[in-house]
Amino acid sequence: MVLEKGSRGAGLVDIVSGSFGAGHDAAAREIAGRFEERGYLTRTWDVVDLFPLRVGRLLRAAYLQQLRHAPGTWGSLLRGLQHSDRSAQLASRALAITAPGLLRIAADAPDLIVSTHPFASQTLGRLRGAGRIDVPVVTYLTDMSVHPLWVHPSVDLHLALHPIPAAQARSLGGRAAVVDPLAGCHRPLHLVEPVAALRRRLGLPVAAPLALVTGGAYGIGALDRAAADVSGTGLAHPVVLCARNTALRDHLQGRPGVTALGWRDDLPDVLAAVDVVVQNAGGFTSQQALAAGVPQVSYRCIPGHGETNAAALEQAGQVAWARTPDELPRVLGEALARPRVRDTVRKSPGHDLVDVVFPERVPVVA
Repeated sequence: MVLEKGSRGAGLVDIVSGSFGAGHDAAAREIAGRFEERGYLTRTWDVVDLFPLRVGRLLRAAYLQQLRHAPGTWGSLLRGLQHSDRSAQLASRALAITAPGLLRIAADAPDLIVSTHPFASQTLGRLRGAGRIDVPVVTYLTDMSVHPLWVHPSVDLHLALHPIPAAQARSLGGRAAVVDPLAGCHRPLHLVEPVAALRRRLGLPVAAPLALVTGGAYGIGALDRAAADVSGTGLAHPVVLCARNTALRDHLQGRPGVTALGWRDDLPDVLAAVDVVVQNAGGFTSQQALAAGVPQVSYRCIPGHGETNAAALEQAGQVAWARTPDELPRVLGEALARPRVRDTVRKSPGHDLVDVVFPERVPVVA
């Protein structure tokens, strides 16, 4: 789909993310980098800050607490919104309180506005449909599954990382295209080193097969139980990526048979050091693992988007899903037996994000 050219030529792209999870922000950073490589100026915004009266921060805090302490209610909420048009419409109207902030962004007449969070996408779509924004609007779908809140028929284009979410977006009334996944996990050549040396440097066990147990940037989900189950198979030593969940790290620290890691800026190194990833959300970390060629298992998935992402990853043949503890030994063993193949997420000619959005643009040479 060719978007109408703005008045700036290759000028300004605004990206609206949402700090409800690090995957949305990571996607925003990667998108900004793609456009900046082509000579565009970019600005990145957090939809949390566009809510009035600190409402966004309250919503973010409530979301994290819900996932940590009552994840089943999150799954129920998403299912309710998915199966009730009235509930989805009410949610979309409620999110319209971000409209003044989004209109201020659009007032600068950027060439394009890109959303990486459904809250922003809903309101941008409403404003676009009402004619209050004449700037092209694109949504980047960060997950392998698409909830109705992600899709608005007045958004010009929904960008998906695989044909499965692209088809889901179309079934919900949106226009969609497949682009190369944004997650890249290439370690610089000067960091390539033997696995044993890498593990020693990272403070990881050297001899045993290692399973990285992850629940995203906030360490969400039953990671302690997942680690115990992995250890119980006798197939791998669990390395739990607690990330920003300091309480979980304190809980696991010193526990025999488990290694607990906090927030890491060297995730490519960690992925290079482990033999398998056991994940529960199917978010950006999962895409990074795919890019690094690390075998994965979906296990003890977060209700809601974690389960739908696991189903889509399994349907795509990318990640097997162990739905019960009884299934884990078989699924984990099969994953460990697969050879590690780097770059399983490959670029396709013509699928670069910038080229898909602006296929007739000539790259700017600085």
